[in-house]
Amino acid sequence: MASGSKSGKKRGVLFDVDGTLIDSSYFHALAWWQAFRREGLDIQISAIHRCVGMGGDKLIEHLVPECTEDMQEDLKSAHGAVFSTFWPSLRPFDSARDLLTACSDAGLAVGLASSAQERDLDVTRRLLDAGTSIDAWTSSNDADESKPAPDILLACLEKLELSPADVVYVGDAVWDVKAAAAIGVPAIALTCGGISEAELRDAGAAEVYDNPRHLLENLESSAIGRLSAGGGRSGR
Repeated sequence: MASGSKSGKKRGVLFDVDGTLIDSSYFHALAWWQAFRREGLDIQISAIHRCVGMGGDKLIEHLVPECTEDMQEDLKSAHGAVFSTFWPSLRPFDSARDLLTACSDAGLAVGLASSAQERDLDVTRRLLDAGTSIDAWTSSNDADESKPAPDILLACLEKLELSPADVVYVGDAVWDVKAAAAIGVPAIALTCGGISEAELRDAGAAEVYDNPRHLLENLESSAIGRLSAGGGRSGR
């Protein structure tokens, strides 16, 4: 199904991809670390990891406030080149595909609200191998402003023909939770991207699970289960 497709479903679930469905957060942190080193910048990798989930432009601005526009472009290009060398090592989290299928089988539209580069998203979509369970997806080409701005979520909602009141969002980063909150969408957070439950809850996550398998095991009692049952999406 093409990324511009309409699902025809009345409710849905939006998913972040990197760190949520695909075990890639630390690979992104390492790719950024190497990109910074190429520019002579010694940035602590733990600080980089805490910014993964932001758009690349905002990650750079946060870590290197004095960065010039030319250097920012060089850094983003270097990150993309290094990250592509990790493609063969990427793997979906346990039950990621089954989680997407379960949401679709429950009558919910499934959108991948990703701000990844299109070529990276193509790789991760093939890894997920979720077929017709995915109704629409986005890439960095679909948003003017990156997370924690909500632009990418709004773009995915538009493709699904749904409103913020119709969905929940699943992500792994503080920036995912903040992007969802900006448009009134409750966020389910997963800790498999490396961010603690306490931080995710402090950011406003309605529910927190360990990984896709943990969420799948509790799907019926989760905000997703309540949404598919038509009972609203209020948190626990």
